[in-house]
Parts: sequence; structure tokens; C-alpha cells
Amino acid sequence: MAETESWTVGRLLTWTADYLKRQGAETPRLEAEILLATARGCQRIELYTAFNEPVDETVRALFRDLVKRRSAGEPVAYLVGFREFYSLNFEVNSDVLIPRPETEDLVMRVVDLCRQQADDRPPIRIADVGTGSGAIAVCVARHVPRSRITAIDISPAALEVAGRNAVRHQVADRIELLCGDLLAPLASEARFDYIVSNPPYVSRNEWEALKPDIRQHEPREALVGGETGVEIIERLVPQAADHLVDGGWLLVEISPMIVDAVKSVFQAGSCFEAISVLNDSAQQPRIAQARRVSRQVTLKDSV
Repeated sequence: MAETESWTVGRLLTWTADYLKRQGAETPRLEAEILLATARGCQRIELYTAFNEPVDETVRALFRDLVKRRSAGEPVAYLVGFREFYSLNFEVNSDVLIPRPETEDLVMRVVDLCRQQADDRPPIRIADVGTGSGAIAVCVARHVPRSRITAIDISPAALEVAGRNAVRHQVADRIELLCGDLLAPLASEARFDYIVSNPPYVSRNEWEALKPDIRQHEPREALVGGETGVEIIERLVPQAADHLVDGGWLLVEISPMIVDAVKSVFQAGSCFEAISVLNDSAQQPRIAQARRVSRQVTLKDSV
């Protein structure tokens, strides 16, 4: 960056957006704004009224470091320590997957189903399997005040992040955190109205094709579901059948590339009905859902 004229907010943003674009960033201007706001310790919107303000060397040095790390592939969310999801800011670090926009559609579906229930019913019991940063659990808790959520993750470090996010958004009193593999930490008699999950569903071949900033920085165990990408879902579905109330729903985020395989998993046995896959906001098949049939019906069918 040449020093022939003052480095204002506007000039820094223009230069950095062009630089990040040359480095292959998909949203260079947005990334430049987020990083500069972080370096200045202000809200991103405040930059728009400060375009002509000079930026002192201390802030520029911090900004240069952030831009350098971003150009080397480190995700913006990890650089600034948060990601906006469902209009809330969530703490994230390399222990958790960065929440994606498509997962907002999963949250929206769960919230819609919960709101269809009568207000005089007991608290709605929900399990969030593979909670990571707690984004799904926290958003559902915020939008469904009657919910009581059990958030499960195999990573203790991820649960620490989820716990802080629950406190940050004032829903920690309605979210129980459990550490373990899928639904294994639950008591055998535990039953839920909804079980929701954004499980690892990337195949090994897909993993190799992902962008370097994902492969080198985000937790592999939160992304790769096995050789085909369906292996963890194959384990989750029968476990969910054991822990759903009759008529309860299982909702799972999936990849469009494994739709048929996931449908086959849901159709195996006789525990689920109303099996379908919903599109996300980008019109890609993303949410596999199914309803737990009555245990009496299941028992009758098995005789």
C-alpha cells in the first residue's frame, strides 16, 4: 500500500476489496468491510459514515494482518471470531463448523412445526444432534419460548462454544448440553417431539474437492460423513426412532448429492412415515424429514 496519500476508510476498503478479489475471494467487498470493522472495533454499518476518515497506523497494522491471514485462506468468521446466523451473532472458532445460510432453512422448518402446536401443550422437547456452535439450538430456543432443548456434540470444545452462545443469547436456562456420539448420551427413556441435526454428510471424494480454506481450517469431523457421506445418517435414523414420541419428527440437513440414499435410510424398517425432502432457499434439496409412526403400529407390522 503506497503512502502517497492518506489512507482513509474508503480508500482502504477499495484497495482491499480489489486485492481480495484477485486472491479469489467470493465476496471481497463484504470481507474487506468485516475485517476493517473488526480492526477499528466498530460495527460494519459505521464504516459507511466514515469513508473520509483517516485510519491510524495501529489500526492499519491490525487490518493488514487480518487481510494477510485471509488471503492465505483463513476463513473470515474465524478471523473475527463470529458469524451471523438467523440474524444473530454466534461465536465461532476452529473447534466448530462455520454456520451456513442453508442451515437457516432447517431452523425455519423446525420453528414452523413447533408453532403449529397448541399453546396449552407441555414444553416442546427438542434434541439438536451435532450442535457445534449451538446455532440451531439457540435460534430455535429464541423463537420457540416453550421449547426445552438438549444439544449434543461429540466434541467437548464445541460444547464450550455452544454454551457461551447460549449464554450470550439468554437461552442457557432452556438448553442442556451433553457430550457424546449422536444420541448415545441420552437415557433410554428420553423422548423428544423433534430431533434435528446438521450431521457430517460430505463424502471422502467431496472432501478432497472442497476449497482449501474449508479443508485446512474447519473441523473435518464436522463435515465428513464417511466414504459415501451417508454413514452417520444411517446410524442416526434408528437411534432417533428410539427417542422420538409417536408422531414426533426427525429433520436432517443433507447434501443434494445423497438425496436418494438418505430416503432409502428413512424407508428402511417401519418406524417412519411422511418421508420427504424439502428444498432450501437456493432450491436445492436440503432437508430430509420424517414422522415417527405409532409404536403400536410398528409392533403390529413386525408381527
